[in-house]
Amino acid sequence: MNCPSGHPSVSTDYCDVCGLPIGAAATPVAPPAPAVAAPGPAVATQTCPNCSESAAADALFCESCGYDFTTGTMPRPASSLDLSATPPTAPPAPAPVVAEWVVERWVDPDWYAVQQSDDPCPSPGLPVVIPVTEKSVLVGRPSRSRGIAPEVDCGDDTGVSRRQAQLTTDGQRWWVEDLQSSNGTYVAPAAGPLPEIPIPPGQRQELNSDDRIYVGAWTRLVLRKATPEEQAGQA
Repeated sequence: MNCPSGHPSVSTDYCDVCGLPIGAAATPVAPPAPAVAAPGPAVATQTCPNCSESAAADALFCESCGYDFTTGTMPRPASSLDLSATPPTAPPAPAPVVAEWVVERWVDPDWYAVQQSDDPCPSPGLPVVIPVTEKSVLVGRPSRSRGIAPEVDCGDDTGVSRRQAQLTTDGQRWWVEDLQSSNGTYVAPAAGPLPEIPIPPGQRQELNSDDRIYVGAWTRLVLRKATPEEQAGQA
């Protein structure tokens, strides 16, 4: 026969397996309670008075804002005097512009002789070499009050207008244009006679490689390619 828990038993009074009375009602067996882990020790923290973030109790600095828990101050910003501070990086200097063309400004006694100027002619000598770095340059005399600063300065020749002429280029060819000057702008080849008729004002005239420009009382201008030595001196 079976006991109330279903065990087969030879005894008729108590179960041979579990010992329950044969005639007793079966007692339900409750499942074992799940194991509960014992709580670990609480981690001690502190609150940063500057940013209110939590930090370990033994932390010296706040990881969020850098507040010093020991001294109660914020870390000072890096100074330019600190050896550890990274110095600011200076922007790279622009590469110098090397002029491919120059203008020679000469004192021409022959041109002075036909101009009938009252000003004394300077002593002829070596020319003033003016590098040309722009595609359009002004020939004339400077005037601070009028804001005129010509690239080809003929300031010692009072026969030259403030805005005498404009030189322009496409990189290979050059043109000259008279800007309604007082005494005109003249062009002639080096091997020919001095020019007698000025170029028409307001009209560009292309220059040949051996052309010379005459302006003012004694000024002769020669436009040519810069020599390698001149270019090396500009770098």
